[in-house]
Formats: sequence, structure tokens, C-alpha cells
Amino acid sequence: MKSWVIGIIGLAGLAAVVGASYASPEALLVVGVLTAAAIGIGWPHFLGIPARKTLGVLIGLPGVGAALAAAYLPAPGFLDWTPSFMAAGLMAIFVMQLIRGTGQAQRLESTLGSSAGVMLSCLGAGWIACSRFNGVREMVLVAAISAAIALLAGLIRWPDRVVAPLGVVGAGLAGPLAGFIFSDIAVLPAAIVGVVVGAVLVSFRRLVILRGESLSFAAALGIGLGPVSAVGSLAYFIDKLLIF
Repeated sequence: MKSWVIGIIGLAGLAAVVGASYASPEALLVVGVLTAAAIGIGWPHFLGIPARKTLGVLIGLPGVGAALAAAYLPAPGFLDWTPSFMAAGLMAIFVMQLIRGTGQAQRLESTLGSSAGVMLSCLGAGWIACSRFNGVREMVLVAAISAAIALLAGLIRWPDRVVAPLGVVGAGLAGPLAGFIFSDIAVLPAAIVGVVVGAVLVSFRRLVILRGESLSFAAALGIGLGPVSAVGSLAYFIDKLLIF
């Protein structure tokens, strides 16, 4: 699977989040559930670990639960249950790794990698919380535009020492510009969102490079949507800390 396909998957995920946030809460919930399920399916393939189906269920289900909780919990505790779903997912991963009989040599890698997948799956609930927070959807758009710029920068086939600063700076500039054009969000919070989002996404680009092998579509789905999911919670907490 070509690396540009991963970027296209990430951009498609961002577009789905933005479109659903302006459509209806139910549409955004559907996107959140599908994203969590896709990460659950794809992340074990990206890691190349045994017991992928079982681990996929254990990774995806906590994210689905976190998305449902974020959609229906009363304000302001949209993400109050998210740590609980993360903890339940991590405990299930540990128990599963203890009792399974295959792939003992990769047990440590499977445990650590799957735990990261659980966190990524659950962090996607932040998009729903960000959209519900004060009823303002502009931060969702600002974060998504910043993420899109970082993803596009990551598609450039240049060394990391060039692409990483380019992605972070580009996202940091895109945030305030998007805030100025589409909303009244102040420059500083929008810039911070852009820089943080850009740093997260270029870090995931490095993961793809370190993987060093051709990826299946399922693996590309997991690594393409994983950082998009993480960005949702980052945008929510920055919105809550710097704007509210």
C-alpha cells in the first residue's frame, strides 16, 4: 500500500468529522463509532501481531463506548467515562495476552501496541465532545484544517528533518488563518491547536517510516485514522482550557 493512501484515509476521516459535525449530532456519533471500529480492525494489522481479530474487538469496543458516552452524557462531563473505557480496554488486553496460547514471543509488543490502540480508539470521542462544547463547531473545523495541512505535508517524499518542521509550522499557521476566516477564535488558541495537531501527525508519519514494510489496506486504515482520532481530544481540551 502506497504511503499516500494513508494520507488520503486521514483526510477522508477529517472530512467526515467536519461534515458530520455540521450535519447532526447523530451523524457525528456514527462517524465516531465507525472510526473506533476501523482503528480496532486496522491497528493490529499495522502492528503485525497475532490474534488480530480478538485484539481488534478489544481495541474497537472501548472506543465505541467512549463515543456513545460522549454523545449522551450531560454537559460538561462529555469525556467523564472515557478514562473508564480506556481502563477496561487495557485490562481486557492484559487478560487476553495472559491466557492466549499463540505468539508468546510477541506478547510484550502485542500488549504495548494494543494498549496504544485502545487509547487512540477512545480519544476519538473528543471530536464529539468538541462539537457539543458550548455548541460551537468552529474549533472542530480549525483543528481539522490544521490536521489536513499536516497530513498533506506528510505526503511529501522528503526527509523527516524537512517534513516535520514543515508540517508543524504549516499547521500552526493554518490554525489562526482558519480561525480568522471561519470563526472568531483568537489567534493564540488557534495557533496552539495547529502546532499541537501538526506535531502529533508528523510523529505518526515517523511510525509509518519505521514500520518499513508494505502495508495492507487494513493496516493503512488503522494508521490513517489513529492520529485523526487522537486530534479530537487534543482540540477539545485546548478549546476548554484556552477559549472557554
